[in-house]
Amino acid sequence: MRQTKQEAAPPRAYRAADRLLLRVGRQGGPWVVVVALSAFVTTGVALAFPTVLGHAVDDVVNDRAAGSWMAWSAVLVAVLVACSALDTLASGVAIARSTAWLRETLLGHVLGLGMRSTLGPGELATRVVANASEAGRVAPAMVGAGASLIAGVGGTVALATISPWLCATFLTGVPLMLLIVRAFARDASALTTSYLTVQGTIAGRLVEAISGARTIAAAGTLDREVDRSLAPLPELRRHGMDLWRVSMRITARDALLVTMLEIAVIGVAGVLLARGQISAGQMLAAGQYVFLAASLGSVTGLVSQLTSARGAAQRLVEIFDQQPVLYGSDRLAVDGRGHVEFRGVTVRSGGEVVLDELDLVVPAGAMIAVVGRSGSGKSLLAALVGRLADPDEGEVLLDGIAVHELDRRALRGAVGYGFSRPALFGETVGDAIAFGHDTPTPEELEEAARAARADAFIRLLPEGYDTALEHAPMSGGEAQRVGLARTFAHAGRVVVLDDVAASLDTVTEHHISRVLTGALADRTRLIVCHRASTAARTDAVVWLDRGRVRAMAPHRELWRDPDYRALFEADEQAAIEPDEQLTPVAQPPDAITAGV
Repeated sequence: MRQTKQEAAPPRAYRAADRLLLRVGRQGGPWVVVVALSAFVTTGVALAFPTVLGHAVDDVVNDRAAGSWMAWSAVLVAVLVACSALDTLASGVAIARSTAWLRETLLGHVLGLGMRSTLGPGELATRVVANASEAGRVAPAMVGAGASLIAGVGGTVALATISPWLCATFLTGVPLMLLIVRAFARDASALTTSYLTVQGTIAGRLVEAISGARTIAAAGTLDREVDRSLAPLPELRRHGMDLWRVSMRITARDALLVTMLEIAVIGVAGVLLARGQISAGQMLAAGQYVFLAASLGSVTGLVSQLTSARGAAQRLVEIFDQQPVLYGSDRLAVDGRGHVEFRGVTVRSGGEVVLDELDLVVPAGAMIAVVGRSGSGKSLLAALVGRLADPDEGEVLLDGIAVHELDRRALRGAVGYGFSRPALFGETVGDAIAFGHDTPTPEELEEAARAARADAFIRLLPEGYDTALEHAPMSGGEAQRVGLARTFAHAGRVVVLDDVAASLDTVTEHHISRVLTGALADRTRLIVCHRASTAARTDAVVWLDRGRVRAMAPHRELWRDPDYRALFEADEQAAIEPDEQLTPVAQPPDAITAGV
């Protein structure tokens, strides 16, 4: 059988997956107890039924009244039907509860990871949806396996009570039956893990293709992207076929062995009947009990479910093994104004140093631009302020307190972010602006929207601020302005804007700059930008180069350096000498240039 390197999992991974499955199974609550009671009552009735039916047959054969035994048979059948219906209901609810808890826990953990997640959106979606569904079935599968073992042992004991010869005949095949189950569990576990891994790869590529549909259409690469997205299908098919072959081979062997055991036991029972050592009813019961005893072999199907659940759990453990952001308990002083300091900050990514022992001071109330070539660490520097990322070495301080020591609510209330491609959440446009705000008033939302130059186009929507997001057609620039409105509505003592001017026209950009230098003038503003016009309107510019601060000075001073001018597009309007075209805001105290 072909196997790949990823199929073998270390024992620790199996143990972690098993612990997770136990936690998941417990989330079914009392419904798991109902499933267990129903399964074990069904097993008990199934074990009693052959004896009751055998007595009824013996009474008929011996011309005795069989009414009472027939009545008991009817009662047992009714109990079996009722337990079957109850089991279906309880299993469904238990699975739903377990799956819901697991998905909610996974989602909270994934969102807690933020930028730290090493898995792509498609891979995460597959694990949270499909793999969680597989793992959520563990409780009924475990109960079913336990009930099958009890039925198998009970059937074997029942054969022994009828005749030791019948039990001995059946037991000759039990070791081989258990070896078949063990082999299946071993092979199916590895193959299931490989199958789920490839499935996740395909899902990740599909999500990438769907999110980039316009680019693919514009580039005319539809066929190539389809081929790329579905390239792992042959490998998926191979793992699926291998799993099917293992299942079919084990099922065929199990069915053949069980059939041979049944024939052997019934044959021995026939001989015993002919010798008068057992009755006709006992022979009928023996035929039923050998079928129940063979439940030891039918555990194969349940083992298949458990191995699928275990394989899915292994993939979920990989998510839980990633550490989310852990917050402290410190609070910020009420009179703090947003003084930000980077001390010896080093950040590595993919083995490369992105920020290298960086030291930087951003004075409270200053508006600072961050510029640099692609890959210089601009967005990463901005992310560190609000702990969207953490440094590998060094620390970031806000008003004298290390940000990793701050309480979640305190940090989130102090640092607000605006992004170049904001994700809008909520039912309505108003909800998107209010997202993350406790109790915003309509006036506050409208004020924030006006500051972001979003109020005018929002009022033109069918229902204004109450327009459903899915029915609110917005351009990239309009969506960005709604995102900015959300930022302004939640502006704390520090406002971080990560290249928000990318989709804004010059007039809107200028208006936003007026808001930053007017209504938000008392906040510390850190602006990652690529336009010289944006940098020119700030108090000072932090120029990043190779992970370090190459210079920190007003834009007009840095403009004399040809390397600095080369950072911006030559045809940009604001790339002209800023003293001639723009009126920079007043410069803050000398502390600004003392930050390097």
